[in-house]
Amino acid sequence: MSPWLTVVGIGEDGFKGLGRNARHALLRATRIIGGQRQLDLLPVCIRGERQPWPSPFSLKPVLARRGEPVCVLASGDPMFYGVGASLARQVAAEELLILPAPSSVSLAAARLGWPLQEVVTLSVVARPLAALNAHLASGVRVLVLSNDGQSPAAIAALLAESGFGSSRLSVFEHLGGEDERRIDGLAQGWIDPSVADLNLVAIDCLADANTQGLSRLAGLPDSAFKHDGQLTKRDVRAMTLARLAPMPGELLWDVGAGSGSIGIEWMRAHPSCRALAIEADEGRQGLIEHNRDALGVPGLQLIRGTAPQALAGLEAPDAIFIGGGVTRDGVLDTCWQHLRPGGRLVANAVTLQSEMTLMNWRAQHGGELTRVHVAQAQPLGEFDTWRQALPITLLEVVKPL
Repeated sequence: MSPWLTVVGIGEDGFKGLGRNARHALLRATRIIGGQRQLDLLPVCIRGERQPWPSPFSLKPVLARRGEPVCVLASGDPMFYGVGASLARQVAAEELLILPAPSSVSLAAARLGWPLQEVVTLSVVARPLAALNAHLASGVRVLVLSNDGQSPAAIAALLAESGFGSSRLSVFEHLGGEDERRIDGLAQGWIDPSVADLNLVAIDCLADANTQGLSRLAGLPDSAFKHDGQLTKRDVRAMTLARLAPMPGELLWDVGAGSGSIGIEWMRAHPSCRALAIEADEGRQGLIEHNRDALGVPGLQLIRGTAPQALAGLEAPDAIFIGGGVTRDGVLDTCWQHLRPGGRLVANAVTLQSEMTLMNWRAQHGGELTRVHVAQAQPLGEFDTWRQALPITLLEVVKPL
């Protein structure tokens, strides 16, 4: 079967910048669908009926023409945060031809002399700006697809607030076209010039003098989180996440999430990791919302309720951490029932009652128990001594395939 649908990436240079195959596809098409800006770039020799995307956006106008010679116009590379990816999930590969143009990210990297494979790329088009926080570290270079003309100023404000006001910004608009423009400056004191809605922000990250760097590895300092004392402490958190073993694309349930530290660090492990934080306390729910944004994982989903009742209807997880409510009737059994085969369950206990619950549950389902003792050196008069934290018992069990 030959493709009936062709997705053409078009840049600011319009029809003259397209290759031969893209031009021929547009000349043959009976219908051309795209944003009004892209449609306006076509010359009068293109006779196919032009149809703007509906609002709200929908792929139905394309799918309804299945079998006809249809072209879809997209900005730059349609497979880079573009409509090409959405269509590829709906249309079989043999029915679809994608002809990309250079993406704005490729053009910006070329202007800056940045090797693209060494650059973090991020889109804030209809996405939370707070996701940028996960990538901030001195020496990191980030290319951000803006949501609108206000995005550069919002990005500059976020950088300054996060301790990266010394970072250098370059804002590009109309990349690849006759009206291409570049604006340079520092995040701190950004002058907020008028910028076209279609723009890209390049960030050369530089931390301010007193800004503490935060690793992507498990075990962030306790001071990185706002909490009310209900926090899995740094050393235990690192050991817990090592047992949970986050993998790309996997989903975690953080049950009795407290301040959300386990779910947040799970999501920081890889951009595709997902987490649900189940928490009943309103005050702690607010802490989770603050922490997830401040640490760059605004996609962490907060489930407001108490386990096991709040677990009904949730997507089955690949891993579960139970940090609170272990002794509550049905929590362990309900979590175990929902866990995917091959998934990992880790539960922590501090009290004798919760420890006994884990021991009894292990007798039925197996797993490993680990006792953790952490002590820190603290002053004792003119000398130092070890101050022992409460011991933690960890249950780790893998669900059979």
